[in-house]
Amino acid sequence: MKVSVILPTYNEIDSINHLIREILQILEPENYEFEIIIVDDMSPDGTYQEIVREFSGNSRVIPFLRKDEKGLATAIWHGISNSKGEKVVVMDTDFNHPSGLIPLLVKITDFFDIAVGSRYVIGGGMETSRFRFMGSKLFNKFIHYLLGVRTTDNLSGFFAFNKKILDGIDANSIFYGYGDYFIRFLYVMQKQKRLILEVPVVYKDRKGGLSKTNLKNELFHYTGTVLKIRFGMWKKVNSQ
Repeated sequence: MKVSVILPTYNEIDSINHLIREILQILEPENYEFEIIIVDDMSPDGTYQEIVREFSGNSRVIPFLRKDEKGLATAIWHGISNSKGEKVVVMDTDFNHPSGLIPLLVKITDFFDIAVGSRYVIGGGMETSRFRFMGSKLFNKFIHYLLGVRTTDNLSGFFAFNKKILDGIDANSIFYGYGDYFIRFLYVMQKQKRLILEVPVVYKDRKGGLSKTNLKNELFHYTGTVLKIRFGMWKKVNSQ
C-alpha cells in the first residue's frame, strides 16, 4: 500500500519545510510506502525554491510548480492527479491541521471510504478565534439542513480517502474555487452512499505566513455554493 499526502502551498516559506519534516518523521515508522506531494502556485516568497533546496535529495518529497494556474481546489486536484498512492491525504500547510492524525485517518480508510477531521464532533474544536469557531459551526448547520448531508464539518479540508472512489467522478465539477470544493466533494460522496467517518480534530494557531481567508468574502462565496448545490446549478462547465 502507498499513501500520498497532498500539500497545496502559496506563500508558506516560513512553515512548509518544518511541516514536511514533521510528516516525514510521523510516517517513516508506518508499515507502508508514502509520498508527500507539494503543489505550489508560483509563491512570490520562494516557497517552491525553499522546498527544492532542502528536499531535492529525498525521493519521497515531490514538489510541483504551477505557472499557469492558481487556486486551492485545482492545486489539490493537480496533486491527486499526479499521486501514486492508493490512499490520499489532503491537509492545509499552515499547521491548522495536526499532522499527527495522518496515520489514524489512513487507518480508518481500511474500513471507511473517507475519514474527515472534524471540529464539531465530541473532542474537536479550535484553539483560535471563538467567534470563528461558532460562526463556522452555525454555517455547517446551514449546510446540513439545506443539503441534507450528515457530516458536521463540511469545510474541514483535512481528510483521507481511498483513491478508487474518484473513478467515474467528474473532478472538474468538484475541484474548483477555494474551500468550497470540500462542500461539493462531501455532497457527491454522500449521494453515492460512500462510508464517511468523522474524527475529532482541534485546529491550532497557524505557524508563519498570512491567512489567505477573508471571512466576509468566504461567507458570501460559500453561501452561494450551497445554494447552487441545493438548486442543481453547481457543476462547473469547461473548468480547467
